[in-house]
Amino acid sequence: MTATSSLYDLSCPLPAGDSLPLEGYRGKVLLIVNTASKCGFTPQFAGLEDLYQQYHDQGLEILGFPCNQFANQDPGSNEQINEFCQLNYGVSFPMFAKIEVNGRGTAPLYQHLKQQAPGALGTTGIKWNFTKFLVDREGTVVKRFPPQTKPKHIAGEIEALLA
Repeated sequence: MTATSSLYDLSCPLPAGDSLPLEGYRGKVLLIVNTASKCGFTPQFAGLEDLYQQYHDQGLEILGFPCNQFANQDPGSNEQINEFCQLNYGVSFPMFAKIEVNGRGTAPLYQHLKQQAPGALGTTGIKWNFTKFLVDREGTVVKRFPPQTKPKHIAGEIEALLA
């Protein structure tokens, strides 16, 4: 993927095996998160769902991408992961198929996100589950948040992009 490519040129794998073009999210504010079901940060699903319920009607989409690359904390199938998220946290925002966010198998979306919004000291690698990327309505990655940042602490920045 080149630096000039758009987020909207990408498609992402869905749990059932097909893929969804991100073009359908053009004009929306996006919060993209790599998730895990058995992580100390897993309770953030509740905060993410709160943001989704509060801002979805104003144009926010939250996209969840399960990842098992950090201490084997999302070992289940896509179906098991989705069921866990819905039953335990009432997740209604889109959850995609399990992907890799680092290494040779990095999903094209995460290649793009890491290129557009490097982490601390310019590092590109994702450090852990629940790293969050905020994307404006034009598809520009405006900020990267570390796993420790609780979803409620992103609300002000989401509101600014929705305004």
